[in-house]
Amino acid sequence: MIVSIIIPVYNEALVLPMVLERVANAPLPDGCVKEIIVVNDGSTDATREVLEGYAGSPLIIVHDSPVNFGKGAAIRLGLTKARGDILLIQDGDLEYDPMDYQAVLEQIVSGKADVVFGSRFLKGVRGMRKRNWIANKILTYTANLLFGARITDQATAYKAFRREVIKRMRLACVRFEFCAEVTAKVRRLGYRIHEVPISYNPRGVLEGKKIRWQDGVQALFTLIRYRFAPLASFSPAAPRLEGGSTPAVSR
Repeated sequence: MIVSIIIPVYNEALVLPMVLERVANAPLPDGCVKEIIVVNDGSTDATREVLEGYAGSPLIIVHDSPVNFGKGAAIRLGLTKARGDILLIQDGDLEYDPMDYQAVLEQIVSGKADVVFGSRFLKGVRGMRKRNWIANKILTYTANLLFGARITDQATAYKAFRREVIKRMRLACVRFEFCAEVTAKVRRLGYRIHEVPISYNPRGVLEGKKIRWQDGVQALFTLIRYRFAPLASFSPAAPRLEGGSTPAVSR
């Protein structure tokens, strides 16, 4: 099995080499090989120069966007480049530990799951800012209420999907509402979300964290929006719903 690891990046020049080293060296379940797809989402620091050092790498594929559209748009672009049987999202910082890949992917590789989320709360989170903790709990509660998701961490970055799942969706996310959109659509399409515990090392705004309170509001709106959107609109062949500022990427 090919595992496509998609890394959206914006202004992460200081930590990106360490992230890529950890991702490249992270073990996968038996029978799996990885490809790493990095999407530079219009960074204004030295991220572009860092990624130029990986030109010609047989493992790392780099796409450089001249404009910063947002994390969701970068992920959608990365999905179009992916060849994998399994698709995994990795943030371009050091909050998440690639050593957790085996636990996240094993459920899919073994055939027990089509969708797996890595939950930060199953192990217990230390150091997360109170307002971020509250926002996560509100979004998770809303996902469970609206979709019967039965999850503990809706906003986790570690989300893995069997390729066929993503192919059934037309994604329209631009910023951080990616998590809410895929959670809603996965559940509306009838897939169960499996969770496994993962490690988490939270960082603050001064360390480069980019999500803001407005993104939490947008994510909440996204969950509500897709609870009542026609199921037929989720298809890649369906007309796009109103909203968003970039062309949708369909697979």
